[in-house]
Amino acid sequence: MTSDIAPDGKVALVTGANRGTGLAIATRLEKAGMSVWRLNRTATGHEREVVADLSDVDAVEAAVGTVVDRAGRLDLVVHNAVERYFASVAAFDTSEWQHALTVNLTSVLVAIRAALPALRASRGQIVLMGSHAGTHFFEQGASYCATKAALKAVCEVLLLEERPHGVRTTLVSPGAIANLDGDESEFKMSTDSVAAFVAWLAVAPTDMVAGEIELRPSVLPAPLVTGLDRLQAV
Repeated sequence: MTSDIAPDGKVALVTGANRGTGLAIATRLEKAGMSVWRLNRTATGHEREVVADLSDVDAVEAAVGTVVDRAGRLDLVVHNAVERYFASVAAFDTSEWQHALTVNLTSVLVAIRAALPALRASRGQIVLMGSHAGTHFFEQGASYCATKAALKAVCEVLLLEERPHGVRTTLVSPGAIANLDGDESEFKMSTDSVAAFVAWLAVAPTDMVAGEIELRPSVLPAPLVTGLDRLQAV
């Protein structure tokens, strides 16, 4: 294996780090001194980036292998990338449903499977970015809510299977995040705030593990909302 970093430097891999919460997490971890690799569907030109479409599980597995080979180790995987489709059950598109399952769930398992040997070696950590949508359901959110809810099961199974190998897994379930450029809603958390919490997890004491953490905006609107906006009212 060849190494792009100092032997004692910690390495993180963040999926979906080209914008929004993923970019904020990658930036915050870099400021904390970690060597951060970004797995993106669209190339950004970052020096530590691998490009793969998460709907192509073979490409995902190869991308994780490339990171481990080039970095020489892996201490943290943050699975942030997600596909969002919104439609009623009466009108949903089967191909969109299958695509969401592959990107939001199957790629998570494939990436983790590929990363586990390195994470076991470093006694590392996995952070799965969930959502309030996994417990607070809304109209037209079947695929998004279902895949986010399933991450809870993935997290719990990983805790059972991998704690004996020294690998910790945490599900971070945020409420509404100001993910889009120009969104300054007082009823949403900033991407930097969420990223700061993930960065804290990366340096939290190793004799404990937070199985699931729920994050909520500190200011709430009136709860008379429907659909996706309902997530801002919990």
